Amino acid sequence: MSARAFFLEKRPIADIDDDVLQLKPLELAPLDDGEVRIENKFLSIDPTNRGWMNAQATYLPPIPLGTPMRAIVAGVVSESRADNVPVGSRVSGIGTFATHSVAKGSSLTPLPDEVSFEHALSLFGHIGLTAYFGLIDVGQAQEGDHVFISGAAGATGSTVGQIAKAMGCKVYGSAGSDEKCAYLRDELGFDGAINYKQYTSAVALTKAVHETCPKGIDVFFDNVGGDILDAALASLRMKARVVVCGGISQYNASKVQGPSNYLALITARARMEGFVVIDYVPRALEAIGAMMPWVAEGKLQARVHVLDGLEAVPDGLRRLFSGDHDGKLMVRL
Repeated sequence: MSARAFFLEKRPIADIDDDVLQLKPLELAPLDDGEVRIENKFLSIDPTNRGWMNAQATYLPPIPLGTPMRAIVAGVVSESRADNVPVGSRVSGIGTFATHSVAKGSSLTPLPDEVSFEHALSLFGHIGLTAYFGLIDVGQAQEGDHVFISGAAGATGSTVGQIAKAMGCKVYGSAGSDEKCAYLRDELGFDGAINYKQYTSAVALTKAVHETCPKGIDVFFDNVGGDILDAALASLRMKARVVVCGGISQYNASKVQGPSNYLALITARARMEGFVVIDYVPRALEAIGAMMPWVAEGKLQARVHVLDGLEAVPDGLRRLFSGDHDGKLMVRL
């Protein structure tokens, strides 16, 4: 059986250079008890991939150099030594950027036939869970709240916005182009959107956020960090909640830019809280059950950006950080 994988050969200092990942043949070693081998059908391209490349542990141990690069995958079980996961099962979970992944059967999510692999890596996977629990559990969003989302045209941000609209919130966001802002307003029903790239100073960006959200922000769902975080902090309403989901503007930076407007949390009696989606995996069915009616009613949709072939992984990672994509980035094998 021919197999290949991208191996982590070097830890990136800033950008993910061409020599960080190397595509090589993959030896398919025998499985241990409880393990399964997945024939990967789709690979998810996510900001967390960059954090996993570092030497420091995140919410998972660092990846040893010279081993396959970790990734979230969806596919079909081709071999199994796990009693509860038979061959032929459709599953998703943490695997590798490869044609085949090995995982504990107990760590995988079974996929019903009616759930596409694209949806398994978007609405009904880690993206949907992140959006749902980040907004509702951490952000404690309520009907009538004013919600502002950075990176709003991305996979997570667009899902957050749609859930907030379905709940009866006022929804605003920032994105990196006029086209993406038009998509947010015209297709997803956002009440306002700004192209953050057109503002050349932090002062101008802060003013733009204030003008877009003239009544202030109850929930700020941050996927970007940096200047947009500072701008949103300046517009917090009383008892606002800042949800720190990610900071993609800072992942490749040699020096991370922290929030200079953090004292606004005092004035607004607000709170700022980070979270990681793996803490909510045991409650996945709760989120899926809540979102399925919105999907059926057309209130919740996923835009995916699919690249073809394992060789497309480096291009996908570059597109992730340049913003040259529309919706959830993934690679189809």
